[in-house]
Amino acid sequence: MGKNVILIGFMGTGKSSVGIRMAQRLHYQFVDMDREIERLTGMSVADIFRRCGETRFRSEEKLLARKLAGRSNLVIATGGGTVLQPENIDVLEENGVVICLEAAPEDILQRVSRKKGTRPLIKKGLELHELEEMLGQRAGYYQRAPYHIYTSGRGLEAVVQEIMDILRDENIVPVRPVATD
Repeated sequence: MGKNVILIGFMGTGKSSVGIRMAQRLHYQFVDMDREIERLTGMSVADIFRRCGETRFRSEEKLLARKLAGRSNLVIATGGGTVLQPENIDVLEENGVVICLEAAPEDILQRVSRKKGTRPLIKKGLELHELEEMLGQRAGYYQRAPYHIYTSGRGLEAVVQEIMDILRDENIVPVRPVATD
């Protein structure tokens, strides 16, 4: 059984896009934690925040992290704030390798601005300096990842290949050769 690949990073760094492609390449199952919480609760992340508050959402996140940690052969895209509760990453890395995706603040702002309604912590008219402040507040949490990959200005396949190279070089997961589409 292969270890899980855990993708952390601020919203808009590419965790879901990269995760889907990684899962295809590894023949693993992809799990987007935010989408899974939505499926389990029957509410969107934005609705959970609005109706129940951030505390409820973080509780759901913690329960899901524990559940996923007991499984293998997953590529997991965490929510941007999953790292705010260090025990989430502690439990996930018991059977997984943590990789942090990073991007330029300008790119993150552009990416998340397209999805404002689905991002409960992003307000209308968010300015670059506000986003940079949020990034600064979370930087220490993201630093714990042993691997960091910069996604700005790079294509999806280049990012995925860099992760595949890390996994192969470190003998972290069994990497089966697979033809790329």
